[in-house]
Amino acid sequence: MTTASPANANAYLRTKVMTASPEELRLMLLDGAIKFARQAAEGLATGNIELRYTGFERCRNIVLELINSVRPEVDPTLCQKVTSLYTFIFSELVHANLEKDAARLQKVIELLEFERETWVMLMEKLAEERAAAAAARSALGNAPEPVADANRPSLSLQG
Repeated sequence: MTTASPANANAYLRTKVMTASPEELRLMLLDGAIKFARQAAEGLATGNIELRYTGFERCRNIVLELINSVRPEVDPTLCQKVTSLYTFIFSELVHANLEKDAARLQKVIELLEFERETWVMLMEKLAEERAAAAAARSALGNAPEPVADANRPSLSLQG
């Protein structure tokens, strides 16, 4: 059994990111934030300063990217709520790190996991809607996909 080299793993990840839809990219960010928050928790539990620092730093960077990717021009109220959630998570990460508070970090992990579950449910709903629309177009004799109306807003949290 051969193990993947770091170069192969990086090439795979690069390809995965470059071919992902905006929804999949956001899911990857949430997965990364959870992974690094857990890494920070492990560093706190074991007293491994480097692991703790790296986990918190990477998780915070991903949460900042989640904040910056919200596009309020579509639905300002929803986007403000999402931005507030991510800002709260970022603040809690900072405090958990400064205070070495494992319980606070665990709450952040729970919030990120809940956000991930919610995002997966949204992706499933979008897939169902797209499949239904494709089936309807097929039933109409392969009518072309409608062109987006520039005056009609669409929901996008990822740019």
